[in-house]
Amino acid sequence: MSMKINTYDKSRELFERATKVIPSGLYGHQGPAEGCCIPVSAYPLFSSKAKGSYFWDVDGNKFIDYMCAYGPNVLGYNDPDVDAAAMAQAKIENCVTAPSSKIIEFAECLVDTVASADWAFFAKNGGDTTTAAIMTARAATHRKKIIFVNGFYHGVAPWCQKVDYPGVIPEDVANNLYVDWNDFEALERIVAENEGEIAAFISTPYLHGNFIDNVLPAEGYWQKVRKLCTEKGIVLIVDDVRAGFRLDLAGSDHYYGFEADLICFCKALANGWNVSALCGKEWLKSAISGLSYTGSYWMSAIPFAAGIACIEKMKKLNTPELFRQKGTMLTDGLKAAAETNGFHLSVSGEPALFYLMLKDDDSLILHQEWIAEIVKRGVFMTNHHNHFINASLSDEDIKHTIEVAEEAFHVLRKNHPELG
Repeated sequence: MSMKINTYDKSRELFERATKVIPSGLYGHQGPAEGCCIPVSAYPLFSSKAKGSYFWDVDGNKFIDYMCAYGPNVLGYNDPDVDAAAMAQAKIENCVTAPSSKIIEFAECLVDTVASADWAFFAKNGGDTTTAAIMTARAATHRKKIIFVNGFYHGVAPWCQKVDYPGVIPEDVANNLYVDWNDFEALERIVAENEGEIAAFISTPYLHGNFIDNVLPAEGYWQKVRKLCTEKGIVLIVDDVRAGFRLDLAGSDHYYGFEADLICFCKALANGWNVSALCGKEWLKSAISGLSYTGSYWMSAIPFAAGIACIEKMKKLNTPELFRQKGTMLTDGLKAAAETNGFHLSVSGEPALFYLMLKDDDSLILHQEWIAEIVKRGVFMTNHHNHFINASLSDEDIKHTIEVAEEAFHVLRKNHPELG
């Protein structure tokens, strides 16, 4: 029996309203096209409520959500323990002239949890922490140049965009150098060619960019990078905004067997309450202390209380192991469903934040069609971004997801007889 196909009449009505008062109607990664929601007609645009692994759109459609708000949902939407801690703090104080002592408790929690952390500096978005990391590296080394890995994403500040992007000028990226992931020899060459000029090497713990299969670090890669950075006085920055706490509660650098100088956290830090953190080594504490870099809401106490509760619960549940198990169960099922229907589904990256790509044509079209059929049947994914596991995802949710994917493959097979 065919599954119900969603319709989105109210979403479309609301989007028309939104375009009158909001740039693009919805902007950034939450915007339909930029969020890789293609074709846009397959996707809801506005939600009405969320709980656990699900959200409901304004048309009443329910979705098993594998985007997890692009990562912040790590325990389940509206987790009762995290929200109780936040609400208890809300009754006391939040954003106050003199910050709550809760900031100290949260910093102590992170220093006790993250292997490479001697201190914690708080902000609001992941991009706040990557910018703070770059500024800290430049302040500490008195150098300008930064090495990036091709395919990177470190936020939306001008320094981490490209010169042909709107609003970005050549001077913003004049000191950026680029190297391919896992190419240690190329990294050595760039360092030698710019001897004494490089402030930092910044990278995610593994390559989890969009539109490409994700790639894990080669054996010994991070250990060689760590040694090179130490020898050359280069600050090693790990952008753990996406992967942080999903692979290892001690940090993804710990998971891959090395220690970063600076490590950036955000998404899984407080289960959706608005906070980010830059953690670092003692030798960089003076440099970051000297930055003119802060915000009116960066020391708000409610997200700190939520973050402490979130970390405590992740420890109690051993979420990294849970995510590996659930992610593997899901992706093994999706690959088997593809094979049964004569398709080749590539699954890459770590199971906790897996990346999918159909490999049966030379374009992106077939993959986008398959994901669209899945979304229309109540499982929310996007086309060209990694997906996330959260702790509230049940085995029944996974089983149903695989059944939806199976039906989507049937539709694809029917619509594309030319594939043979």
